[in-house]
Amino acid sequence: MAYTMAPGRGDTDLLLFQLAKALLARGVKVTGTVQINTERPCNGPCDMDVNVLPDGPVIRISQTLGVEARGCRLNPSALEEAVGLVSQRVSQETGCLIVNKFGKHEAEGRGFRTVMAEALALDVPVLVGLNALNKDAFLEFSGDFAVELPPDVAALESWLLTSMQNDEAAA
Repeated sequence: MAYTMAPGRGDTDLLLFQLAKALLARGVKVTGTVQINTERPCNGPCDMDVNVLPDGPVIRISQTLGVEARGCRLNPSALEEAVGLVSQRVSQETGCLIVNKFGKHEAEGRGFRTVMAEALALDVPVLVGLNALNKDAFLEFSGDFAVELPPDVAALESWLLTSMQNDEAAA
């Protein structure tokens, strides 16, 4: 299990999207989610969608609460829909699991936590996007098993490919 953190707003989302695209082009059986942010014309907060890997659907996980709204815009039922779809796709044939973000739901014991545990039980390498706000909760969840990787597509791809080869050799 590994995690990565990119410095700018939305950078981790873009990084994991690029990584998933590269892995899929190699023929890797990737499952999980990558987040796609779309700026809104009214200068309000962006729309947040997740693409369920490898081939969709794309699910809007943000709620439009208005320009003046503050606080969390996450639509919990949409997130859980994505979690359910990913859970159905995780199997021993899965090459790797990418989770766009260990966020507030995961920090509180919901979201993708169970899917990550299922993948790890099947020896499927797991890569998680992380932000500083939820880092402590993630490290508590992952214990000594998670390694931090630099926010670089080549480094992430190398770690995943090596992890997949190690899992195949151990089988």
